[in-house]
Amino acid sequence: MGRVIVVASGKGGVGKTTIAANLAVALSLYKRDVAVLDADIVMANLEIILGIKSPPVALIDVLKGEVDIKKAIYRGPAGVKVIPAGITLDGFNEENMAFLRACMRDLVEELDILVVDAPAGRDAAMVMDENQEVLIITTPHVSSISDALKMKMLAESMGASVIGVIVNMVEGKKREVSIPDIEKAMGASVISIIPKDEKVEEALAKEVPFVLKYPNSKASRAVINLAAMLIGEEPMYKESFFEKILRIFKR
Repeated sequence: MGRVIVVASGKGGVGKTTIAANLAVALSLYKRDVAVLDADIVMANLEIILGIKSPPVALIDVLKGEVDIKKAIYRGPAGVKVIPAGITLDGFNEENMAFLRACMRDLVEELDILVVDAPAGRDAAMVMDENQEVLIITTPHVSSISDALKMKMLAESMGASVIGVIVNMVEGKKREVSIPDIEKAMGASVISIIPKDEKVEEALAKEVPFVLKYPNSKASRAVINLAAMLIGEEPMYKESFFEKILRIFKR
């Protein structure tokens, strides 16, 4: 059986879906059989980031009991399997999300890794379960960290294992909370620092994962190295000067 890695955040706007999509693609680059599932039914946009145009069948159809989940799997960039949520506000309730968790358990039996883009906030509990690993996404700002801590507590209450914190959109400004202070507040290790990078926005505009469109960008190097760490592979890139500065001078 493969692993389930849930990408979660306490609030929207921290880049959770973008990280989930690009992490899944990066894991595929390491020759893993990976699927990424958009469980954010109400605010779904994973399919847009991965360039999948108007999928005729999506997760919402699965939750309605109309199709098997395997009918909602599409081939995405770098061979990653994509399960889009579908563009709708219908179909989101505790009963069918419990059904989704059962579908996820079936899916992961045939995969190396299932990456789940969880809903932001407390609705993430609907997709969390025991034996899952959770990555918490935050930005280096007090309000985001506070919400991220709540998400960590929620994940642990659901029996999931929080494997680390990812600090996204880092600029290295004095106004940002330092990495050690984030770790202290969260009671968890920061396992990846992803710099703010204009290439991320450029790739989003082109509906292509930034790890493919701009593989040598600062954000891409960080996400690709994160993927390597999660699966025990050697990092593809050496630590950048920016990352060294953050780790040395923000302690």
